[in-house]
Amino acid sequence: MQEFHHNRARSLLDNAELLFDQETVQAAVARMADVLNSRFNEPGNHEFPLVLGVMGGAVIFTGNLLPQLSFPLEFDYIHVSRYGDDDQGGKVVWKVIPRSNVVGRVVVVLDDILDEGETLAHVKQRLLDMGAAEVVLAVFADKAIAKTKPVQADIVGLTIPDRFVVGFGMDVHGYWRNLPDLWAINPEDLTQR
Repeated sequence: MQEFHHNRARSLLDNAELLFDQETVQAAVARMADVLNSRFNEPGNHEFPLVLGVMGGAVIFTGNLLPQLSFPLEFDYIHVSRYGDDDQGGKVVWKVIPRSNVVGRVVVVLDDILDEGETLAHVKQRLLDMGAAEVVLAVFADKAIAKTKPVQADIVGLTIPDRFVVGFGMDVHGYWRNLPDLWAINPEDLTQR
């Protein structure tokens, strides 16, 4: 069984198309760090943001971004899952809520991808409802989809096409989050489990 999954995971990349190489990915992360550094290192700015990584997709993005931030911050993570029909709103379930006090804080949310945007819109509203002074959404990949999203990212690393993309935290059937670059999977390969 494990051999089947191993071969299946490898075969998903056989017909995949490289969208962004590792150098482009890292340059995007560096640009995002520059935007955050310029805000939180401004003279006279005494904001001490709470940075929240959205698990598990954002773990690689977060791990690459944090060492490039040159201001004092507090780090924590959140874990939300979505169940049900996305078109009908689905149900957002918080598996890990922020443990730190968000009241009066600037909260920077790090996520790997802004797709339909329903979950991230819920996260932003929940943090504001908890008393956050401001919620800054920093999303590594913003997917260009045809419909209007309920929330926009404040900081975007890369805009990606409306395709099934893996790598740098994004997975296909649980595989390939660990790739340092971004690949588009062939749609026909997705249907063969």
